[in-house]
Amino acid sequence: MSIADSPVSAEQLGGLLVRITDKTISGKIAKTVFEALFKGEDSGADAIIEAKGLKQVTDTGAIEAIVDEVIANNAAQVEQYRASPPEKQGKLIGFFVGQVMKASKGKANPQQTNEILRKKLS
Repeated sequence: MSIADSPVSAEQLGGLLVRITDKTISGKIAKTVFEALFKGEDSGADAIIEAKGLKQVTDTGAIEAIVDEVIANNAAQVEQYRASPPEKQGKLIGFFVGQVMKASKGKANPQQTNEILRKKLS
């Protein structure tokens, strides 16, 4: 299939890129939106984001609440993280980010989540 044959128009793709750039959605969520655009599910990225409730959570307070819950529910991993040397902490932080993403159904902003976790776990 050539670009000219693509069911996703340049305008639709541009709308999707705007929502990634302004952090309305993450790269992972963008894949879901692109698939919907490709299948012709709706007229544009904004309509799909709204209809499927895919808007990314960027409210620091909301993310902190989820992070606090994840930390409270994973005391053993918190102790392991704090006892690990910095080069090993990266792998463990991935575990916590995964738990936050799971709890937020993939909607928490990954960068904010990472920053908040590092601050709270130190």
